[in-house]
Amino acid sequence: MFYVVAVSLLSGSCNSNRANGVVENAADTLASEAKPVVKPYPARQYPSVEALNYKVDILDTLHSGVIEDLTDLYADAPGVFTFRGNLMRNADFGGTVYGQPDTLIVNWTFDTEYDSRQTSVGTWGGGTGWTGQPLYVCWPDSILQHFLRELKGDSIEPARQEVMFGSLCARAYFLDFETGKPSRPSLDVRNPIKGTASLDPTMNGNLYIGQGVPAVEPFGAMNVNLFRNGITHFFGRDPKAWRGWGAYDSSPVRIGQFLIRPGENGTLYKFLVDEEGGLTLHSTLRFRKSSSYGAGGIESSIAIAANYGVVGDNHGSVLCVDLNTMLPVWYYDLGDDIDASPVIAMEDGIPYVYAGCEVDRQGASGTANFVKLNLADGHEVWSRRTPAYKATVGEKHFDGGYYATPLLGKGNCGDRLFVNFVENSPGTGQPGYFVALSRATGQELYRVRLRHYAWSSPVLFLNEKDECYVLTADTYGNIYIFDGKSGQERCSLHVGANFESSPCVVGNQIVIGSRGRTIYKLTLTNRKKR
Repeated sequence: MFYVVAVSLLSGSCNSNRANGVVENAADTLASEAKPVVKPYPARQYPSVEALNYKVDILDTLHSGVIEDLTDLYADAPGVFTFRGNLMRNADFGGTVYGQPDTLIVNWTFDTEYDSRQTSVGTWGGGTGWTGQPLYVCWPDSILQHFLRELKGDSIEPARQEVMFGSLCARAYFLDFETGKPSRPSLDVRNPIKGTASLDPTMNGNLYIGQGVPAVEPFGAMNVNLFRNGITHFFGRDPKAWRGWGAYDSSPVRIGQFLIRPGENGTLYKFLVDEEGGLTLHSTLRFRKSSSYGAGGIESSIAIAANYGVVGDNHGSVLCVDLNTMLPVWYYDLGDDIDASPVIAMEDGIPYVYAGCEVDRQGASGTANFVKLNLADGHEVWSRRTPAYKATVGEKHFDGGYYATPLLGKGNCGDRLFVNFVENSPGTGQPGYFVALSRATGQELYRVRLRHYAWSSPVLFLNEKDECYVLTADTYGNIYIFDGKSGQERCSLHVGANFESSPCVVGNQIVIGSRGRTIYKLTLTNRKKR
């Protein structure tokens, strides 16, 4: 049985108050006044593109490729449906607390299975890796009733509020947000998953997943349809790719009638999504630096404003693409491997891009660069160059720099952004820092040394006074809460072994996975307010 639900017909109820820990009622949100039409940016190319070799292939000539509606579909989705919540990768998740938070409470834990298979790049075990952010959805009645009918007689009870994520143990999991118990059977996805899945915001049931490590063939990207209870589309190795590594750690996104999926094979894919959720490859963009022997893989997730999408690759390329035509608009060389996703911010009506890189291709030491660029033409507003190092531990090496995606400040911290920075200073035990930067100038406002370095991306909470508090987690299992204004540590909690994954926030509650098999749900609170 296949089930299609038009977004405009959604009904049902999760608590309508975000501050109480859930998203707004979908029907109430969708009944609000129509949003202004998003106008496309112009079709143009700047001279910086001349530094690239690129090729656009149009495979579906029946459709023009022009995106019919540039509205951010994630803005009104009843939950957190993609990495960092929306097209610009700048959502704050609506995290809300009362007073000055000083306590983290573990509500439940869930352990994934363990994958002991040997691959060409080691054993991956269980839990979640980088970026590994869980998704959250509050299903409306019309869809929830369908799931109840489909699983009737099963020992698993479908949940209105559901958490879903891909695991390093090569399974996709579905949990009841309230209890942490399975809300539907886990799904064998054959190969370990490192990145963050995406749930289609049109509510067609599509869950887009990318495999991260080839334990078996075929290896690639897939669509799981939750109404059909299985894999409905698989996209394997691309013989036309300019790079051989076929993983998909990037979190794809839906815009208009298309799904945009970056690949670690150096290709940006554009799929047409039909009314029943089927996928047809429409066009591709392959690119590399003119001076490079090969393409760089795209591990970061694409950030989109209107028809302009921005990606970063392993060779340090920050590339803006016109998603209507798949042609490059501008190019900026950040200098080294880019894993953290770029973030787009609208400031005084002007769109800007924030992006950072690591110290990888530079060798044992170098500079991790962080920039603010104008989205319209790619010109540099400011840049920071910070010394960082590559640490070797046994047979593995760990790059310094920026793995975590930047967080835009809100409330009383709207003038700044927050980053996790890995320094890896020789002889000092791989230190990492939580850093606040001025959005206007890039000036460092403060830095706080963490107990260990952090790859997990920070998230924020606002209290009733619009005071900003930031949560971040490190690779030794520590979770911190900082006062965003002063950098003061409000509280911390040591759980798990290694948080590489980024958290998902719903109200004052957090779901985050660890490399040690365990997924955690926590509540951030103030002891005096409990």
